[in-house]
Amino acid sequence: MKVHFPFPRCSLAALALMSLCAGCASTPDDPFEGYNRAMFKVNEHIDRAVVKPVAQAYTKVTPQPVRVWVSNIFGNFSDPWISANNLLQGKPADALSDLMRFLVNSTLGIGGMLDIASEAGLPKHDEDLGQTLAVWGVGDGPYIVLPFFGSRTLRDAVVLPLDVTADDSWVITAHTATRNSLAILQLVNERARLLGLDRTLEEATLDKYRYTRDFYLQQRRYKVYDGNPPLRYDDYDAEVSMLSMGRGELAAAMAARLELIGIGGAEALARLELGVKK
Repeated sequence: MKVHFPFPRCSLAALALMSLCAGCASTPDDPFEGYNRAMFKVNEHIDRAVVKPVAQAYTKVTPQPVRVWVSNIFGNFSDPWISANNLLQGKPADALSDLMRFLVNSTLGIGGMLDIASEAGLPKHDEDLGQTLAVWGVGDGPYIVLPFFGSRTLRDAVVLPLDVTADDSWVITAHTATRNSLAILQLVNERARLLGLDRTLEEATLDKYRYTRDFYLQQRRYKVYDGNPPLRYDDYDAEVSMLSMGRGELAAAMAARLELIGIGGAEALARLELGVKK
């Protein structure tokens, strides 16, 4: 049985549904909150019923070093597209570094299984077409939650089919079964990397939708400005609001900040988990 990934249809369907929810505005960044919350719940149900159990089984049967190798291989696949976006953003040195990463890891790293490039001083970047359009002056647009793909801005949703086609693993072969198998493996592997976040997020946040939305928008802004976004008025509001948070919610907010400065979400929350339990 062939499995197809109709990315353009998913994006267009989401945009069509959003147009029906224009009266559900609550914040300037989230005028479609009614629709978004509903789709957020749908995605959560799908995750709990299918994706998360498969990821948990994958974690149990796959040794941790093998999971690291799988992550490295998929990361290696993405480096040429990252290089292209760095070039389009006017960063030729980073683009050359990304290309060198791909060449080094594809050869000395045994097809990308080993991240030799990072050890050699070639850092891993994270660029996509949405960030490139932002550098060119295209605004974020409203926040939306897509079926299956989750949080996006309108700008990122429109270019998602191109990003997926150019960046991900299922385009490396014309063989449908192999392409679909790689796509499923990538999904399960990525979900497995996030398993450590679930319990802490459940305990630490009063509104998972709001936290997910705010974290995504902050993270995208951080990436667009390469880790040095200009301060805005709401940044000061965020600092003040943290003072009134409970311990659990404060830990989650702090973990988001650690994620934004380059510490992975699972690692960030692990560092703060003791504080949540006290």
